[in-house]
Amino acid sequence: MFDLSALLQVATSVIATWAPKLAGAAAVLAIGWFFAGWAKRFSMKALQASALDDILVPFMAGMIYVTTIALVAIAAVGVLGVNTTSFVAVLGAAGLAIALAFQDTFSNFAAGVMLLTFRPFNVGDAVEVGGSVGTVREVGIFTCLLTTGDNVHIRVPNSRIFGQTIINYSGSDTRRVDLVVGVSYDDDLSVAVRICKELLASDERVLDEPESVVAVHELADSSVNLVVRPWVSTQDYWSVRWDLTRALKEKLEEAGCSLPYPQSDVHLHQPVISD
Repeated sequence: MFDLSALLQVATSVIATWAPKLAGAAAVLAIGWFFAGWAKRFSMKALQASALDDILVPFMAGMIYVTTIALVAIAAVGVLGVNTTSFVAVLGAAGLAIALAFQDTFSNFAAGVMLLTFRPFNVGDAVEVGGSVGTVREVGIFTCLLTTGDNVHIRVPNSRIFGQTIINYSGSDTRRVDLVVGVSYDDDLSVAVRICKELLASDERVLDEPESVVAVHELADSSVNLVVRPWVSTQDYWSVRWDLTRALKEKLEEAGCSLPYPQSDVHLHQPVISD
């Protein structure tokens, strides 16, 4: 026969045992939920006031929120009397499995955080990264977008950028243009040097400091090579290089200098045939 009094006694005992734990767990969750929201709002304001990149601000604030919620959940489970050590071990194992499955993605993310934190280059800089050369258009969490000179888009994984050499052509306000001009061995070197210096002095884009260099650099096989090294603003680098290359050829030829090119002399010897 069904014993109602025994059932009520068991139910009363269970409620008396678990009601305080459930109430405590609910209180921990409620307080923790409120605290997590406050921590997210506070971290958003703090990160926005810092020098951290705008792309990272919502992500970092979200990570703080999720971490706080996870800690609150573990605390609530502990209030219920569950062994949190095994619970944390299960979460750790699951996290390790996920990390191994997405290790490339996490690697790109970690590299993206480092790029956005240390800023080896900015949007608009001309760079050589990950085996690609172009202008930076976007620095993302997982990839960077470059555009080449012919407007081709290249997305480079961040792990291939931060783990390798980064060349930033726009990192400084000034750059040196390095040109080599060859003149004939028969030409007057003083005339050639004077023409080069006059061209540099006449170009307003060439900076006075650091001082430009024009010097005899090499006695090559077919020519005497001069180095022409003016300093210019980074934004004027290519225009000065192209204009100066053409002007050097034209002005040196006008001054009577010749620009030799590699050539070979072939000597034919008629064999002597004896009778």
